[in-house]
Amino acid sequence: MQPIFAPEAFQELLEAQVWYEERSPGLGFEFARSVDTALTQALRMPEAYPRIGEHFRYIITRKFPYSIIYSHTAAELVVVAVFHQSRRSSVWQRRPKPHAD
Repeated sequence: MQPIFAPEAFQELLEAQVWYEERSPGLGFEFARSVDTALTQALRMPEAYPRIGEHFRYIITRKFPYSIIYSHTAAELVVVAVFHQSRRSSVWQRRPKPHAD
């Protein structure tokens, strides 16, 4: 199974990666690897991470203050946000809820 990114989540990922890369060459790549590691863990054990409300769970990236917010079914893991922890959660909470399985 591969993660599926909501368009907003993919945009957040790209923007954060560019921001880190502009600060220090190679840091954007490190950020992307950190997100990839977190997603790999979530794919292996999607139920192992804390819930946010009824539909979502999150995993925190290592070294970077980002949470990967996702929903999952038996068939897919959908990333709904790649979210800096200092941002207000109301931003991503307004996004569409995942479909029921």
